Amino acid sequence: MSGMKIGLISLIVVIAIIFAVFFSADQITSGHYGLLMLALIVVAIMLGFPTAFTLMGLGMIFAFINYRLSDPDLTFGETGDRVFTLMVNSAYGAMTTDVLISVPLFIFMGYLVERANIIDKLFKSLQVSMGNLPGSLGVATIATCAIFATATGIIGATVTLMGLLALPAMLRAGYNVKLSAGAITAGGCLGILIPPSVMLILYGATAGVPVTRLYAGAFLPGLMLTGLYIVYIVVRAKLNPSLAPKLPPEQLAIPFAEKAKLLLTSFVPLALLIAFVLGSIIKGWATPTEAAAVGAFGGLLLALAYRQLTWARLKEAVFLTARASAMVCWLFVGARIFSAAFGLLGGQDLIKDWVLSMNMTGTQFLLMSQVIIFLLGWPLEWTEIIVIFMPIFLPLLDHFQIDPLFFGLLVALNLQTAFLSPPVAMAAFYLKGVAPPHVTLNQIFAGMMPYMLIQVFAMFLLYMFPQIGLWLPQMQYGR
Repeated sequence: MSGMKIGLISLIVVIAIIFAVFFSADQITSGHYGLLMLALIVVAIMLGFPTAFTLMGLGMIFAFINYRLSDPDLTFGETGDRVFTLMVNSAYGAMTTDVLISVPLFIFMGYLVERANIIDKLFKSLQVSMGNLPGSLGVATIATCAIFATATGIIGATVTLMGLLALPAMLRAGYNVKLSAGAITAGGCLGILIPPSVMLILYGATAGVPVTRLYAGAFLPGLMLTGLYIVYIVVRAKLNPSLAPKLPPEQLAIPFAEKAKLLLTSFVPLALLIAFVLGSIIKGWATPTEAAAVGAFGGLLLALAYRQLTWARLKEAVFLTARASAMVCWLFVGARIFSAAFGLLGGQDLIKDWVLSMNMTGTQFLLMSQVIIFLLGWPLEWTEIIVIFMPIFLPLLDHFQIDPLFFGLLVALNLQTAFLSPPVAMAAFYLKGVAPPHVTLNQIFAGMMPYMLIQVFAMFLLYMFPQIGLWLPQMQYGR
């Protein structure tokens, strides 16, 4: 209760400061109320208020303010009716977004694969297959994370699971703590970019970009980033073998037939399922929702084939799917209500006019927007950034002649960087929760830094060579 009181007092203080310091009474317009609304939602989220319902609440309050400002003759009831109509229409528009149906199906597929212990078998088979490579355990970790990312875009699940599987194995083998932690956290964040990313689904629904194009566009950048991670680990291990010692000969002396059997029973079934799901989307054989349904059914069959499908695991997967899907969908509904109120107040026009008055080039706008998104990634989750701040940037893309697909790919790479940047790098806290006591947060943070620089370099490569992200969607669907 005390935390709620502190939060409410903080909100009141913010309101007072903004209005008292920046504006006099005759300067305040409805657009300024929109900016105040935007500031309040950031403060409220940082104070721990539920994001979706805070978006709805602030949207309705400021919509009420807008209607009263625009027509003071309205009665309280008439104003309330208009606010209620706005809320219902916005919520209905969000709920009729067909592509959101694929979210629970992809999440369900990921939870089934996770609880069927398929990833455990996959990591062991890749570990054995890459035994002669410098930094083989680190490489196997990145490869497993990349494959797991194609089954689920849930960062917390990937980092936690790999923290339980890969971190003990690497520490037992004498790997450097920082190198090990960095590989797990960076690899775990690949699910933001690599299809079937839930982030790309939400961005597509917000920006009006077909998810099929986003998935095709993210495929090669995802492979590029995975490859850069692997090259970094191999080079570090080659230059300084003490960071990643070679595995003992007895662990490498495994017959080829046994290695092949491990890969056939772990990598191949999952790879075929992923290839079918993503391939059918990219080739246009199925919509994302249809492919997600097939993927969920395929995950069910895999769990059954591995004899891991129990009633308890199925119930747990359904519960976790319902919880994660409800969070995403309610957030989308709240964002629609918030955006509608923000647009009514003229906040979007105020920001647009301010940006255009700076006479920036397209490059300067891209740089500014990506810096803002990176900074927002410290206190906010990617879901909040997509649904709250993307509607502010998107209307400006046409003026600067920036492809929304290309912008979305840059945002996806950027949000991965934010996930690895202290002080609020969520991936580090996920790993710390399952790491041995002697592994400190400072070590995890230090281990993530090189990978964050790699992500910045990947963003630079994508900007300099846009065809990395645009070639496949243009080849498949034309310009």
